[in-house]
Amino acid sequence: MIENVIITKLKKIPDERGSIFHMLRSDDPHFKKFGEIYFSLAYPGVIKGWHEHTKQEQNYAVIDGMIKLVMYDNRNNSKTFQSLQEVFIGDLNYCLVTIPFGIIMGYKCIGHKTSILANCSTIPHDPKEMISYDPLGDKVPYQWDIKFK
Repeated sequence: MIENVIITKLKKIPDERGSIFHMLRSDDPHFKKFGEIYFSLAYPGVIKGWHEHTKQEQNYAVIDGMIKLVMYDNRNNSKTFQSLQEVFIGDLNYCLVTIPFGIIMGYKCIGHKTSILANCSTIPHDPKEMISYDPLGDKVPYQWDIKFK
């Protein structure tokens, strides 16, 4: 586990009309503040990332499909500096992943259908506070291929 990354199990409440998917409340202990919410759609096999935020915290939940979220601790003062963490989230593991700034992250849509990721960040998007890296480059020591075990 990377220091200060929080994974919170979330509730899905189904009934005969459909379902409610909980994500984030202002009285949750891990909620800091509202900046912006957006949805990111990815097709099967697509990689989105690497991104590093310098000021904003991310709150990721996948409301449809599955992703492999990969995080790399790029904070020099962290106990887990240069550690990697994979989390599989979505239909089969509905949870919220709270990611502090200074963590390089990216995700790959896995499985056979499109994924929809919801992100509630602590500040509105500002392209000047986000650093992008090549998802297939060498900034993060990670290979996106399936690991056969």
